[in-house]
Amino acid sequence: MRMLTKVFRATFKSWQALFDQATDFATEIGRERVISISHSSDSGNGVVVVWYWGEPTECRECGYNLTGNASGRCPECGWELSHQG
Repeated sequence: MRMLTKVFRATFKSWQALFDQATDFATEIGRERVISISHSSDSGNGVVVVWYWGEPTECRECGYNLTGNASGRCPECGWELSHQG
């Protein structure tokens, strides 16, 4: 297992809406996999990050589904999966 992150970012949403999205995701994956939920502001955007244990299933660069990928590269954008995680 690897430490992964899921980022929720928005300019026009309230903090509560971002935390609601993050907690919905955390509930979906299960509390035993959640490490932490953090928040910050970036150039006027609210950012909430869920840190969790898991295996990457989508490319962090383009979002392509990587289930079953054994090549070490995203077939959609060419991202090297060793940078993933």
